[in-house]
Amino acid sequence: MIMLTTNDVAQVFDTILSIPGMNELVKIDLKISRKNVLLLNHVIERGLLAKVDDKASNLLTSVPEENLEELRSIGGECLLKAGLIELSEKLNALSGTTK
Repeated sequence: MIMLTTNDVAQVFDTILSIPGMNELVKIDLKISRKNVLLLNHVIERGLLAKVDDKASNLLTSVPEENLEELRSIGGECLLKAGLIELSEKLNALSGTTK
């Protein structure tokens, strides 16, 4: 079994993101429960706030900031459409996390 270094994995990830057509917009018709909207937004936020020494976040170092912001806005848009922005903010306040 070949073990890739973090740098190798980041290069592969960057290569995949560079494939022609990866910047094309796609329409996704998604119907999920409000519970999963909250969970999805939490996972996005948590992933984007990962610590620098976290191996998973090393993959994100090569991703442009505008793409990370787009992910954040997708989570926020899902919350808005589900009517859960206020609830999400209150849950974040209870857990001591902020955006």
